[in-house]
Amino acid sequence: MAFKIVFVEEFGKAFVPKRLIPNIRSYMLKAGFNEVPSKFFGWLFYVSAFITTLIFILFIFPYLNQNRYSPIEIYIYSFLGWFLVQLFFVVLFVMLIYFYLDIKIYFRTKQMEEQLPDFLQVLSANLKGGMTFEHALWSAIRPRFGILGSEMAKASKKVMTGYDISKALTDLSDKYDSLMLRRTVDLMVSEIESGGNISALIDRIVDNLKEIKELKDEMTASAIAYVIFISVIVVVISPLLFALSFHLLRVLVNFINKLSAATQNVRALPFVFSKVAVDTSQFREFSLISLFVIALFSSMIVAIVEKGNIKGGMKYIPIFVFGAMGFYFLFMKVLTLVFSGII
Repeated sequence: MAFKIVFVEEFGKAFVPKRLIPNIRSYMLKAGFNEVPSKFFGWLFYVSAFITTLIFILFIFPYLNQNRYSPIEIYIYSFLGWFLVQLFFVVLFVMLIYFYLDIKIYFRTKQMEEQLPDFLQVLSANLKGGMTFEHALWSAIRPRFGILGSEMAKASKKVMTGYDISKALTDLSDKYDSLMLRRTVDLMVSEIESGGNISALIDRIVDNLKEIKELKDEMTASAIAYVIFISVIVVVISPLLFALSFHLLRVLVNFINKLSAATQNVRALPFVFSKVAVDTSQFREFSLISLFVIALFSSMIVAIVEKGNIKGGMKYIPIFVFGAMGFYFLFMKVLTLVFSGII
């Protein structure tokens, strides 16, 4: 029997269930990918298998040998360990890919919404010039419209091949999670079906979209004071307080320990100070964990306040986290020099 080499792409296709391929393809199209990356899925599986092998060789198998299990127990535990570690990394990679695609879809949708008023203005001008809606839609497509232009080009090609214009626009609005695009398309479809003045409707839509954008900009400007306040508290003040608390704790523990050592040999005192069983290194670990949690959730709050959505403010997460950690270590160095003569 000849040995068959399983290539990466073939294995990726076999690894992904066939019933999930249409949903995955639809999701990938929203993110700007035209096909399911089977080769990429195959590589992910091989990478997870390689990492699992290293963990099994370095940790799991030596642990099983040290505890002197029977051969059957070693076989069972090896199988369970391999399966669980492999499953963990597969789930981890899938979650990371889903997170990346979800963020990419969000920014594609936002970019489409920003280009929508300009596209509608060009479409309205074409309609006023005497073009039919199908030709006006195709003529309105420009390279500067980016994602919206490519999506409208796909819808126009469907219409030219005999697809209903209302159905093509509805499919486009359903493809993205954009309330603005969905309402715009619904109004245009209803006006097309009723035979009304589409150009006048589009002009009113453009005016409303520009008014909404101005209101959002005003809301963002009014919230900038809260953003600055939260940023300063989280990135600068919190690391300073944690670093100061750590050094004050060291001073207090050192003072009580010295007082305890001094009172051990004094018989006349009715009381004796005992040593403090406090590990300052644990407080430092607590400070780092607390700063990470505070910075993470504060960045999400700032994203919601400024952008209205956590996805829109993903850039704040590394800024807050690394900023808070950087200032913490800086303050630790400075305060160590300040308290060096006391401790």
